Amino acid sequence: MKQIDKYPHKIQVKQDTRQTQKAGGSFTDRLIAWRDQHAQALFSSLGGLFAKPFTSTMTIGVLAIAIALASGFYLVVVNLQQLTGGLEASNQISLFLRDEISETRAKQFADSIRKNTDVQEVNVISKQQAMQEFKNFSGFGDAIDSLEKNPLPIVIEVLPKDALVDKEKLTSLFENFKKATEVDFAQIDLEWVARLQAIVSSARLAAILLSTVLAMAVFFIAGNTIRLEIHNRREEVIIAKLVGATNRFIQRPFLYTGFWIGFLSGVAAWFIVTFMMLILRSSVENLSGLYASEFHLLFFSYFETLTLLATSTLLAVIGSWLVLHIQVKQLKPE
Repeated sequence: MKQIDKYPHKIQVKQDTRQTQKAGGSFTDRLIAWRDQHAQALFSSLGGLFAKPFTSTMTIGVLAIAIALASGFYLVVVNLQQLTGGLEASNQISLFLRDEISETRAKQFADSIRKNTDVQEVNVISKQQAMQEFKNFSGFGDAIDSLEKNPLPIVIEVLPKDALVDKEKLTSLFENFKKATEVDFAQIDLEWVARLQAIVSSARLAAILLSTVLAMAVFFIAGNTIRLEIHNRREEVIIAKLVGATNRFIQRPFLYTGFWIGFLSGVAAWFIVTFMMLILRSSVENLSGLYASEFHLLFFSYFETLTLLATSTLLAVIGSWLVLHIQVKQLKPE
């Protein structure tokens, strides 16, 4: 009896076993007993973390930093994509029409271009608009007014869809427009598109690689934490097996410990990244204002926040489960 009193978990195992046997009469009772056992394991594991504040804080802190690095770099890529999205206008195709093309025919040609599924936006610049813009920005207003005829052509600006993603489709679209009978000259800076594509693709690949490495770090750190927890409670696990507890029952509180470690680490990582973004926001928006841009830093959306918490929790739980699956089976009563 004294040995049993020394390990209160043994008494809890007996009580839970009796409760399960007693509830074996109906499905509802078994479901209630299952719920109570999981609730007890869930909150007792959380209490176990608070009982060791220094160790728990160190573990969660290390995991939070790893998760914050991966999620923070993800936000950098998202904001980079937003920035390049604002530069898509520089990838537009400019079609300079022949001098004999009338404005009516130019509008009909623009309407036919709009029907193309690869085109996002079409804008027609008449000769008068082109001349007015040239006068405003060239500084030769008086000299231009002396011209007897407007020498500027009608221009159709075409903004393709996903111009930064598919260079081959953009090139094909450009060649098709260039061959049109109404077009005298077509222009696009494909090298600039290639540069932007390379920047965005490299950033995406770097984000994936960094996230993978840091996800493995979360996986192994969480698993090692649970391994140490099993080692510290080795005698308790052995006694639980002596009184008939199954491996699944023994693993349950440790799995919930892994759940709390992953979840709390994800929450801490979210606060770290958000705090850093708040610090940067003022400087970035001031810089954006100097370039007359409306660029604003993007933060985590609700879906991204839930994904962050779910991913960090799942990684910790899977790491914990693999360690438990091996370690608990190896612990056998002598």
